[in-house]
Amino acid sequence: MATTMKSLLQKLWFRVLLGLVLGIVFGFAIAPMTADGPLGMDGKTFLTTYIKPIGTVFINLIKMVIVPLIFFSLVNGIVSMTDANSFKRIGMKSVCAFLLTGAFAVCIGLGFGTIFQPGLGVDLSALSSLSGTAVAPVTAAKEVSVIEILVGIIPPNVIKAMADDHILQVVVFAIFVGITLNHLGHKVQNLIDLIKSAATLVFSLIETVIRFSPYGVFALTSWMVGTQGMPILKALVVLVFTVIGALLTQYLLFGLMIIVFGRMSPMPFYKKMFEPQLMAFSTSSSKATLSTAMRVVNERIGVSKSSTAFVLPLGASINMDGTAIYLGICALFFSQAYNIPLDSHHYFILILTATLGSIGAAGIPSGSLFMMGMVFTSVGLPLEGIALIAGVDRILDMMRTTVNITGDSLITVLVDKSEGTFDTELYHKVDA
Repeated sequence: MATTMKSLLQKLWFRVLLGLVLGIVFGFAIAPMTADGPLGMDGKTFLTTYIKPIGTVFINLIKMVIVPLIFFSLVNGIVSMTDANSFKRIGMKSVCAFLLTGAFAVCIGLGFGTIFQPGLGVDLSALSSLSGTAVAPVTAAKEVSVIEILVGIIPPNVIKAMADDHILQVVVFAIFVGITLNHLGHKVQNLIDLIKSAATLVFSLIETVIRFSPYGVFALTSWMVGTQGMPILKALVVLVFTVIGALLTQYLLFGLMIIVFGRMSPMPFYKKMFEPQLMAFSTSSSKATLSTAMRVVNERIGVSKSSTAFVLPLGASINMDGTAIYLGICALFFSQAYNIPLDSHHYFILILTATLGSIGAAGIPSGSLFMMGMVFTSVGLPLEGIALIAGVDRILDMMRTTVNITGDSLITVLVDKSEGTFDTELYHKVDA
């Protein structure tokens, strides 16, 4: 028993979950205390004065790496697609398919967030004090035309855009830099190598920040529970079930895509994908599941070796349908909890940033937290509630990763079939 507990404590996801549970217990235990108690102050004051600052440090660490993550991971993802096939027909077809399914997945998340409204009944405005700034008062939504949106995403001063957290402008600049580097090729190989090294550095910084997450989750959860009580926990439960419902919907839609675009029954795909799906669910890592998925897609489903070797790894690098859904729902959760209305142009920005931001960011440990920071910042949502989400992130990450690897494999099948190299007979062959 002791050995098992020691093994679990070495796993980050368990420590984060433990931080969530202990934070809930600690918050409920400390909040009722009065100034006459052993703390010398009432419980809520104690939590605000001594516990909340730990959470503030965690949030600031996330904010610190958001802009470097967006720029270097996005440029790195683009310059990594420089092999001979990248700009040929199958490469462009695959990239377009992955981006379209990612955008559609964000729309599913926004739809579920709009219908079930998990953030209603919760007031998180007090969280804004973590960063020392108040949430802007709610005003009537300003109508913004498509032309204004397109003009506004081009940064006149990219340094100012980074400093002011104009995330969409940073994304556009990163894409522009990545495409230009690809065009120059070996002429700027030293710069490309520097970009890749910088991306490695940023990913290492993220791993360091994530190690602090159990403490940040404990601090912010105990403070929120101590000051708000049960409503915040109820909202969190609704959020979890809303995300699960949206992920299941996306999973079923994959079958519909096989019927419509592949002109095949989806049942062989679902049955034969069980092994990589189980691997994805248990590891919560698309990269760790990639080798298993490649073997199954090629040897059992019938995708050609060339498509398996190119399209599936590409999908693991730029496509995160499950995470896109998650980001859409969480964005609406916090907009509802902060009572910050989002209009149509905010929705457009959410879809664009969540889709484009997935390029190069897939596979980052707990990358959804940093992706969430990027997406929230792009539409002016506070980041201070992210630690609350981090407490249940591992549970949802298992399902998100399963949807991610299933979506990658599906697009690989459809692209290969469109190229005429798909083995339909093997696809329908009943396994022993």
